[in-house]
Amino acid sequence: QVQLVESGGGLVQAGGSLRLSCAASGSILSIRVMGWYRQAPGKQRDLVASIISGGSPNYADSVKGRFSISRDSAKNTVYLQMNSLKPEDTAVYYCNAVLLSTRSLRWDDYWGQGTQVTVSS
Repeated sequence: QVQLVESGGGLVQAGGSLRLSCAASGSILSIRVMGWYRQAPGKQRDLVASIISGGSPNYADSVKGRFSISRDSAKNTVYLQMNSLKPEDTAVYYCNAVLLSTRSLRWDDYWGQGTQVTVSS
């Protein structure tokens, strides 16, 4: 069984910063991609940032220059440093991983439970 556990969400004023963390645990053989998505009320879930194993980060245009994704492969953990936050960044942020588990022996998508980020104006 694989779990993705997020932490670090909360309420912050516009211009402030937050750091999200997501740790993957369980029967994991390998992780190909880790990333963050977000979903605001009434909107679809969109990619915020992702990082491929051994590759460069990828960012949504709306967060370039403000957000930074990093990964600690030894800990199966991904981080999202969010600076200069804006009210439009308010959403539930979901951690995502494409990984190979010992149980399924195939590459599958896994999701965290989500963490709320609220930016007040």
